[in-house]
Amino acid sequence: MRVKIDTREKFHAITILEDNLAANMTADMDKSLSGLLQNDVKNVILNLKDIHSIDNAAAEKLVRIQQAFYENNASFVIFGMNPIVEKTLDESDLLSMMNVAPTESEASDIVKMEMIERELLDEGLE
Repeated sequence: MRVKIDTREKFHAITILEDNLAANMTADMDKSLSGLLQNDVKNVILNLKDIHSIDNAAAEKLVRIQQAFYENNASFVIFGMNPIVEKTLDESDLLSMMNVAPTESEASDIVKMEMIERELLDEGLE
């Protein structure tokens, strides 16, 4: 699976450079994305603008990866979703389980808000 990773101060901006996300790519996708949880910068913004189709196995894996990020106090936001991909995810009832934004700027804002929210929750526990 071809990807472009742009590491910023608070997140990794990752673009998947494929036309299709298929089941045979899920192992690579999991390894590439989940490995980022070991870094100092753990948050991910995933750009799906080049993806024109996605199968259910790959979509379900994205949901599981996103859940793993949130379980590890990291954000995972998807943006740039093609209307066909969005419709596929909606029809399989997976879209509502994903943290999706229309633009990278809005995805970045979500990451920043979630970071503030986690800081506030951590302070409240002390």
